[in-house]
Amino acid sequence: MTSLLTSAPTSYVAGSALRNQVILGAERRRRWSDEQKLEILAEVGLNSWTVADVARRHDISRQQIYQWRQQLKRKNLRATEIPAMFFELPVSGALAATSPPAAGSGAASSQVRIVLRSGRELHCCPDLDDAALHRLLRILEAA
Repeated sequence: MTSLLTSAPTSYVAGSALRNQVILGAERRRRWSDEQKLEILAEVGLNSWTVADVARRHDISRQQIYQWRQQLKRKNLRATEIPAMFFELPVSGALAATSPPAAGSGAASSQVRIVLRSGRELHCCPDLDDAALHRLLRILEAA
C-alpha cells in the first residue's frame, strides 16, 4: 500500500524537529471562469440560500464568495437579475373583502412595496390587515 505522504529528511531548527512532507495526487486548486463565478453568486438568496449554503454546495469557502463579489464588482460584472415570479394565491376571507382601487383614484401610488430577502417583492395596499399580510409573506417565503 502506498501512502500519499512521503517523508523527506528531518531538519532541526532551534531544537525542534521539522518534517517536510509532499502531498502527491490531484491538484486541489480549481479555476473558475467569470461566468461560473456569476452563476454561483446568483445562487445566494435564491430559495433562501445563504452564502454559507452556497459555499458548502460548491465546496468553497465563504470568504471566496465575498472575494469574487469584490473582484467582479471591480470588473463591473454583476450577477444576472432573477426574473420576477408571480404566484397565484387563493382569495379568502380578509383578502376577498378588499377591493382593487378605482382607476384614477390615486390609490395605486399609495401601495406598499415589500422586498423579501430572497429578492421577491410583494405589492399591497397599506390598509391590508396583519393576518392577511402574514399569510401572504409565509406563502412567498415558502415558494
